[in-house]
Amino acid sequence: MCGIAGFFNLASGQGEDIVEPMLRSLAQRGPDAQHWCGWNQQGERVKQGVSHGMLHARLSIRDPRPEADQPMTCSDEDVWLCYNGEVYGWEDDADILRENGAVFRTRSDSEFILHGYRYWGIEGLLPRLRGMFAIVLLDWRTRKVWLIRDRLGLKPLLYHHSEQGLGYASLLRALIPMVPAAARQFSAAAIDAYLTHRYVPAPHTILDGVNRLENGHYLCYDLDTGSLEKNCYWRPEAKNSDYRQCLDDSIRLRTVADRPVGMLLSGGVDSTVLAARLNALGFSNLKAFTASFPGDSLDEGDDACSTAEQLGMPFHREVMPNSIKADFERIVADMDEPFADPSCIPLWYLARRTTDEVKVVLNGDGGDELFGGYKRYQQHLKRHFRVGIRLPWRKSPASLKRKGLLKVINEWQLSWQEAYSLRFSGFTPAQRRALQPSLPHFPAHYWRAPDWQADDPLQQLLAIDMANYLPEYILRKADLTTMAHGLEGRSPLLDHIFVQQVMGLPASQRFTQPVKQALAYACETLQGLSPFHRKKRGFNPPLQHWLLNDLAQYYDGLGRRLQVITRGQLNEVAIESLVARYRRGDAAYAEQVLQLLILDISLQQLSRIIQ
Repeated sequence: MCGIAGFFNLASGQGEDIVEPMLRSLAQRGPDAQHWCGWNQQGERVKQGVSHGMLHARLSIRDPRPEADQPMTCSDEDVWLCYNGEVYGWEDDADILRENGAVFRTRSDSEFILHGYRYWGIEGLLPRLRGMFAIVLLDWRTRKVWLIRDRLGLKPLLYHHSEQGLGYASLLRALIPMVPAAARQFSAAAIDAYLTHRYVPAPHTILDGVNRLENGHYLCYDLDTGSLEKNCYWRPEAKNSDYRQCLDDSIRLRTVADRPVGMLLSGGVDSTVLAARLNALGFSNLKAFTASFPGDSLDEGDDACSTAEQLGMPFHREVMPNSIKADFERIVADMDEPFADPSCIPLWYLARRTTDEVKVVLNGDGGDELFGGYKRYQQHLKRHFRVGIRLPWRKSPASLKRKGLLKVINEWQLSWQEAYSLRFSGFTPAQRRALQPSLPHFPAHYWRAPDWQADDPLQQLLAIDMANYLPEYILRKADLTTMAHGLEGRSPLLDHIFVQQVMGLPASQRFTQPVKQALAYACETLQGLSPFHRKKRGFNPPLQHWLLNDLAQYYDGLGRRLQVITRGQLNEVAIESLVARYRRGDAAYAEQVLQLLILDISLQQLSRIIQ
């Protein structure tokens, strides 16, 4: 697990000036080692006159020796690797490579990827990669660069492409030093996308000149022509095999590390299932960590503690601080771009504590997207009768009101699939229009279409989420909050082989009430503590307390600051009106107020970097 960055085809001598700020921005993702390699326009290794560069900040999990540091190459230096992530179960394929002449100097998956690419090529390598990854391969033999993001989107990869060259990075803030001044403008569409979804979905970022590579895609860049080509390399295919054995294999593979391993445990189904299977597989010594909000009805600390005690797992309950005032701006910065999920705050604190004891944690991400666990699925399926029926589109009046007839009209003016975006949105279309009266165009949403089609209505919604909500909201949050503290998160339920086997289950077995009964076998030993009949609570922090106390200092001048920094896109009067409604006691606006506060702080931080 690491941070990566780099650039290609810059004018001679530009490269060395941006190496240090790029590496500095990556340091927290890779606290164990930072290295870079540079080349001139002819492809010769240099420290001055740099046109091509690969940078790496390492969190060493497998083979922590310096020999496994990156950027990594082979003996003849014709192929170079810069990689963030973990690939699991590669050892048998490595034996094939050894039989064909590959010499391994390390025990790292990084070297497997490097030798695997040289032997199989990109099309032969990708099917053999089981795990999470953002990979950049520089091939001097073909003068091509490959940039690859994993199938489910657990690892981030951002890039800038123009006539001036190609740049990439794990973080927007690490890429900015390479981005030309003309491409550093805040994107009007991305700001509206953030208001719509509470985050900026791929392929967009908050900057006009930077894109985010979609999950399951790769880029091919030609060093000679400067052309860039994007390809989708993975569309899930339903498989009919033993999903239980596959889940155990997935969990076991993700316990392999040369650093201490633990897990994040809540009172929910997914992490409880992982804890139970870890116990059955002989890993009950792994320590479990949970975030706790004592006195809050949503606190899951007691349930998690009871599960750990029954399974004999060491357990730590991290009580969340009463005040987040001292850390709030740091948390916003660690989320890299505007990102307004309140649960990222407790997860950030939990990761900060967890990294003191372990460097790898297993988590339960992905279970709801696999088994239809979110309530919004059933809510939206109730409207499926209107497929093919939609009201004629008429420009709706701008309004800051959250509920009422106008919201219903907005939904019925969209297709059934489009209207699903309103089930988990930030601001309604009418509110966005009120906040941005000068913006000429308001698309219903900024989600991208799934890479595969589904006939079943519920699976259509799951496909939308697996292209958008899962990689760009759930997994981005998990990556950024853990890596902010040099902690690696692993998600056994998002093993792509397991995902395809779950997709192959009959609907009656996959989609149940209560949900996720296909995993109930794992918890049979938890007498009286089955999570399947608990009310789904989510990971919800005391947002009201924070907004009315710790964050109140940010209210004064909020509307003016946002109007100025967005060059008039956001309207001061509308923002102040919305904030006033909340401060007068309308708690329904709490998450929207948080969204505006985060947007303000994040844009102010980024503006200081891009100037």
